Amino acid sequence: MAAATSGPDFVSFQVRDRAASAKFYQELAGLTPLPGWNPVATVLSAGDVAFAVRDPFPGVDLDAIPQLGAGIGVWFHSVDPAGVHTRLVDAGVEVVQEPIEGPFGLQFSFRDPDGYVVTVHAGG
Repeated sequence: MAAATSGPDFVSFQVRDRAASAKFYQELAGLTPLPGWNPVATVLSAGDVAFAVRDPFPGVDLDAIPQLGAGIGVWFHSVDPAGVHTRLVDAGVEVVQEPIEGPFGLQFSFRDPDGYVVTVHAGG
């Protein structure tokens, strides 16, 4: 029998300004920084799966990529997606999909400072 995986257990975005992105995800998306030191990443709690903003891998020029994360869906769970939506809108964050009732409850999508699209949902 072949070895199996249990699926994703860590997600990271390569970002242009790690401090600014970490602040964005803490203050506006409501994630909590996890203790520990990493010289290239800031790790945050996103429920059962850790999430990090990290410096680009060597040789990666983020400015040469037309749309970071295109084709990848990253979803964050929230017990209050409407509240997160309001906080993001009040801060001037671009909402790319207004709140709708979807298969996972209330959901909406926003664009982060580097252009990654993230969906926030209530559960389901």
